[in-house]
Amino acid sequence: MFSSEYPEDRMTATPAPFTADDYKARMERAARSAAEAGLAGVLVAPGPDMVWLTGYSPTADTERLTMLVLAPGRDPVLVVPTLEAPDAAKAVGADALTLRDWTDGKDPYAVTAPLLDVTGRFGVSDNAWAMHLLGLQKTLPDTSYASLTEALPMLRAVKDAAELERLTAAGEAADATYEEIKKVPFAGRRETDVARDLAGLLRQFGHSQVDFTVVGSGPNGANPHHEAGERVIENGDMVVLDFGGLKHGYGSDTSRTVHVGEPTAEEQRVHDVVREAQAAGCAAVRPGVACQDVDRAARAVITEFGYGQYFIHRTGHGIGVTTHEPPYMIEGEEQPLVPGMCFSVEPGIYLPGRFGVRIEDIVTVTEDGVRRLNSTSRDMAIVS
Repeated sequence: MFSSEYPEDRMTATPAPFTADDYKARMERAARSAAEAGLAGVLVAPGPDMVWLTGYSPTADTERLTMLVLAPGRDPVLVVPTLEAPDAAKAVGADALTLRDWTDGKDPYAVTAPLLDVTGRFGVSDNAWAMHLLGLQKTLPDTSYASLTEALPMLRAVKDAAELERLTAAGEAADATYEEIKKVPFAGRRETDVARDLAGLLRQFGHSQVDFTVVGSGPNGANPHHEAGERVIENGDMVVLDFGGLKHGYGSDTSRTVHVGEPTAEEQRVHDVVREAQAAGCAAVRPGVACQDVDRAARAVITEFGYGQYFIHRTGHGIGVTTHEPPYMIEGEEQPLVPGMCFSVEPGIYLPGRFGVRIEDIVTVTEDGVRRLNSTSRDMAIVS
């Protein structure tokens, strides 16, 4: 059932689809960014980068070379196996590029090599197959390569209005999921039972893909990436909930920590510290601030209260067509925040063998500050 706070028409509304012009602009931006970074171009394998740049995702993971070649001053070219060419031609972004196919038994690197500067350095999507990159290097021994995360970490980081609309919808669906999960029984059920409820609710509220449903009860909550297991949740447990996935192709990711029955004074205190740290991290977000300063703001609160050694992960990560992507809110990341960036703010305290607490919102940088894409209460919820 949809709650009154999240009306069905809003949950099921579908945003306008991206157009060939949208994908053309992204490919042009990628080629321009490559030139500014001193690269000869960008080589994109199937995966989130290709989806974002072209709208194309092969129907199956394949050992056959599929590669988008973007270079400054040249038209985009998508190299595909002949048997995949009809599907590639149907992609919305196909109208903004040239398809070049190759057949089984032929050398795909001989088809791709003429598209590349023979002495150039190229950014390569992180999920490219090693054998494809090595095949190109063998064909063009004077070329060199760098991962896109290293060479162009901000390529997908700044979202436009249409992307923000999708991320907002995904956040609202995650919020609706949290409001509903608080109504289900916790005590006496396994973590996997609650995780299954979370996945079902995410799908009910419009997610096409569920990426994770962390349910860390009692001592399991002290493991930030605990996978829901067979532990039976007990009265008196703190329970970390962290869940998300994709809606309309864009990610959600939120964490709240609930308690089965009334918490102890210590449990409440730890939760209050994390809540204050999360608020401080969000308050630090504004244009021009370094990513590391968001981490510093949240971490300073937890350290002040004596729990610094128990905050064992970065404060945040970017989100978009994947639930984890650059930028990262971590010490040493000096990348300044820019309006349109979207990322998590998720400090936590993890007391080994006892319990953990994490509170997480997705935020976006605005022209003068920050906007949260999650709006559910950050107070500790009491569940049954």
